Amino acid sequence: MHRAVTPDGVRRIILEQSKRANKGHIGSALSAADLLAALYGGALRIPSPRDPDRDRFILAKGHAALALYAALRLRGFITEEQLNTFCGDGTLLGVHPDAALPGVDFSTGSLGQGLPQGAGCALAARLQGSGRRVFVLASDAECDEGSLWEAVMFAAQHQLANLVVIVDVNGQQALGRTRDILDLSPLARRWEAFGWDAREVDGHDAALLRGTIDSLATQGRGAPHALLAKTTFGHGVSFMENQLKWHYWPMSDEEHRLAMAEIGRLQ
Repeated sequence: MHRAVTPDGVRRIILEQSKRANKGHIGSALSAADLLAALYGGALRIPSPRDPDRDRFILAKGHAALALYAALRLRGFITEEQLNTFCGDGTLLGVHPDAALPGVDFSTGSLGQGLPQGAGCALAARLQGSGRRVFVLASDAECDEGSLWEAVMFAAQHQLANLVVIVDVNGQQALGRTRDILDLSPLARRWEAFGWDAREVDGHDAALLRGTIDSLATQGRGAPHALLAKTTFGHGVSFMENQLKWHYWPMSDEEHRLAMAEIGRLQ
């Protein structure tokens, strides 16, 4: 069943499934909830996960897979039964996405590899004469990776206007704040220096983000697009926001109750 893909709907599933499976990566998934809602709420052209000319989506920050699974469930691409196998024995819904799962185009999780995959996919679409677009959701910490910048140069060289990268700029990574580990600010100027159309957007305004995507010139040759989405790690749950421990820690029963109450799902 296809339901509306809303930020709160994505967050609800993230919290429910992370608690059920007793798994972490909650903060990273919550920061991307509005981004996934904008994409799967209408920005992506995916009539069916098997349509050869569908837009392609690559979750380069694969550790936030639970946010993607939530969007796939709300779109009706996976069932409730499948969702409830998250991190169980024999499941296709692991901590990182697996391309064997309907709706997942690429297996990801090794940071720095998602954009190279996306650049190749965008070039393939041109060579095949397809109008499909390619969207990559990366993290700001992933911009530490040299392989990402190689793909940035490749995409600009080949004028891959059908490639859109959304960078989840939540300011944190596994071991600390991004600015303390490798400060790349001002990030937009770096992408522009490599020949990209770079725009800074509010990563928690799903409607604005979708409107921005709809306004992009993504046909023919031209500059590829980078949307630098400013987000808050753990957004939507006050005691998780900007707290590094929620990169890994699972929730207690009381933390889960409080988190669900904050997104308005407990009476």
